[in-house]
Amino acid sequence: MSAAPTPLDADQILAAVLIDDPETPEVQEALTALRPEVLTRTREAYDALYRTEQLLPVPVLHALAAVTADWQGSGPLSAWHAAQGADARLTAADPIASDLHGLDAAALNALREHVDLLSVSPALVGRPDQTRLVGAGIDGPLAVLVSQLVSFESYLQRLLAGLAALHGVEVPTVEAPIRHPLTRGRVAEHGGPTATGRTRPSAFTREILQWEPWVAVPEEDELSELQRASFASKASTNSVYFRMLSLTPAITAARSGLDNAIFLPRDGAPKAERELAAAVASKVNDCIYCASVHARKAAGLSRREDAVDTLLATALERDEDWVAADLAPLATGQDDRWSAVIAVSAALSRPRPQLTADELEPLRRQGLSTTEIADLLTAAAFFAWANRLMLSLGEPSLPDADESDDESDAGRSGAERVAA
Repeated sequence: MSAAPTPLDADQILAAVLIDDPETPEVQEALTALRPEVLTRTREAYDALYRTEQLLPVPVLHALAAVTADWQGSGPLSAWHAAQGADARLTAADPIASDLHGLDAAALNALREHVDLLSVSPALVGRPDQTRLVGAGIDGPLAVLVSQLVSFESYLQRLLAGLAALHGVEVPTVEAPIRHPLTRGRVAEHGGPTATGRTRPSAFTREILQWEPWVAVPEEDELSELQRASFASKASTNSVYFRMLSLTPAITAARSGLDNAIFLPRDGAPKAERELAAAVASKVNDCIYCASVHARKAAGLSRREDAVDTLLATALERDEDWVAADLAPLATGQDDRWSAVIAVSAALSRPRPQLTADELEPLRRQGLSTTEIADLLTAAAFFAWANRLMLSLGEPSLPDADESDDESDAGRSGAERVAA
């Protein structure tokens, strides 16, 4: 009699995602739903963050990643980063009282507070938060690195949650830190002036928007070849957004490849539904800019403008940390298939995502294969990354009348070809 298959657990799946050396056939099988290029680019992003030289020491990088995992409830990721050498003094509840790893306490506390904020409610990050980082001695490249780290970890947690749900595996949770994040009591700033005097959009829209960075961005003629290569597959170098992300070139190169691997293939889940998943995640995270890009794409590909506009117009009640507890209204007025896509994408986009195999059943009843469901899950998961970058490093603005159809900066050159 053959031995029964070894039960999978979430720690095994996470290790298999990050290390190309699965221990058992069952673990290998857990990854087959993913496109190979998605897996490759995810590993490249992890290696770029943690296995190459960075502006922060390795124990600090893993500690900030563990803080993100704690806020977002991922037991496996919290344990993983602890095992990789995260400095426990940075993950503790108390303020950091002394210099560590060559960084002063003020800078470390500012970094951790920023990670708290971005992990819980990215839509509440504002220009004053970037100013606070500058005041603590944290420059633009380091601010971009920290946003990339929290954003990548947010994607990775949702990728793990999606894979676990596909295989009926429960992901152990971890308690959130007892610190009060800087989100407490804030509301997101929609409408009003931007730093340049333009006007922020006040509502979700399918119209083309501009995007303005809060950190210094290299000019096109200042980019190195490595920086240019980091987004060569995504947009021309007049995109202010990609020029900003080129401050972390290795991470950005992997991210650009991952974006293409998720959203460009013609096979698998319909492209319109992958774009719909991206728009749903952007609604949950309250990212008007990203939602505008991907709602526009979903509407164009599906020719279902009214259904997309219904999604965009849905109001979500938010708590004192700007978290939407009830996401069911997002599927109101949609047909059964889009309701299923919206419900799963929204569940995966919660600040503390938990997804079960039962929640995937409506998609299976609509005839979606495991591979097609994985396409939708990775699309929604990727936007935990995309939204946090957009929300933490800049703000959207309405274009001037004579710019609505141009190719400048974060207009079409920086938005139409990027998964935000």
